[in-house]
Amino acid sequence: MTSISEIKSGLEKLQLSKQLVIAHASLKAFGHIEGGAETMLSALQDSVRGIIMPTFTYKSMLNPQTGPPKNGMIYGSETDLNKMAEAFHPDMPADKMMGMLAETLRKHPKAKRSSHPIQSFAGIHADAILNSQRIYDPLAPIGSLAEQDGWVLLLGVDHTVNTSIHYAEKLAGRMQFIRWALTPDKVVECPGFPGDSDGFNAITPALEKYTRRVEIGNALVQAIHLKSLIKVVGEQIKENPFALLCQRQDCERCTAVRWS
Repeated sequence: MTSISEIKSGLEKLQLSKQLVIAHASLKAFGHIEGGAETMLSALQDSVRGIIMPTFTYKSMLNPQTGPPKNGMIYGSETDLNKMAEAFHPDMPADKMMGMLAETLRKHPKAKRSSHPIQSFAGIHADAILNSQRIYDPLAPIGSLAEQDGWVLLLGVDHTVNTSIHYAEKLAGRMQFIRWALTPDKVVECPGFPGDSDGFNAITPALEKYTRRVEIGNALVQAIHLKSLIKVVGEQIKENPFALLCQRQDCERCTAVRWS
């Protein structure tokens, strides 16, 4: 069993007490945590200056019958999912893919949440960062975090869930996509939707000197300096326009990038 004192002791070794972070987590990777997600969130609050996490809501998304070409999707292929789509609202739970910690953060009394109908973020002590988000610039909070010399915190997960790499891809000029979301009064077009992340672990060796690591419970925890991550991703894409793309033949978004 992993206690809050063990978690705080491990996080202290990362030396992030004065930093703002964007966190991604799989609590299962730690083994049994005494007190669960609430314990992890409490330990994080005591170990960093402020925190944000993605609280994306994919069940608000719609798949139209037609749309712009080279958009990384097959139009008209999700009729059943369209019928089950729910209009975004501020209290909509984060998608389960975000993990239990993200939903726990969203529900915390001190937390604020941005209002993007697909790609919202929640945070504590990070209001200005959350307020930077726009419908046409969904990953702007990551840019604001970088401006404040923030860090990426991977808690028992790897770079395939590292949303900051998507932001770095965008800055490097990689094509973004359009998606559509259901809201209470209309369907909203949401530009700036990122590509696939299955190939992101290829960045690991290049980030070695910007990464701090510690083991907590059964999990590997990594902290990566965000500005350095953005720089490294940009350099790799400049050198190879197909860097960090996945190799799956059926990946519509990576295929669209290759043919753009």
